[in-house]
Amino acid sequence: QVQLVESGGGLVQPGESLKLSCAPSGSISSVYFMGWYRQAPGNQRELVATITKDGTTNYADSVKGRFTISRDNAKNTVYLQMNSLKPEDAAVYYCNANLRVRTGDVVRAYWGQGTQVTVSS
Repeated sequence: QVQLVESGGGLVQPGESLKLSCAPSGSISSVYFMGWYRQAPGNQRELVATITKDGTTNYADSVKGRFTISRDNAKNTVYLQMNSLKPEDAAVYYCNANLRVRTGDVVRAYWGQGTQVTVSS
């Protein structure tokens, strides 16, 4: 069964950087829309950034100019470079991808298990 595997979370101080990565655990046919979402305690899950297969990006206003989403289509991997991190960026970050496991399958949305980002001095 295909899973999205995230990595790169951790504890940093305000102003520092982190880079998250996410890729499917097994072989797949095609990956389309990919994105990052986050959820802080007591809050709803919110969109952080998304990227289409041709590289069109979209960002939440709160992260524009600080975060950069990118992808490597050859590796089916999506990245989130987070710079100038703030305490309010602390959350569990989830990867999302719309993908087709095998040729002929329907495209489905998959979620990663989440990776914790903590920003604290």
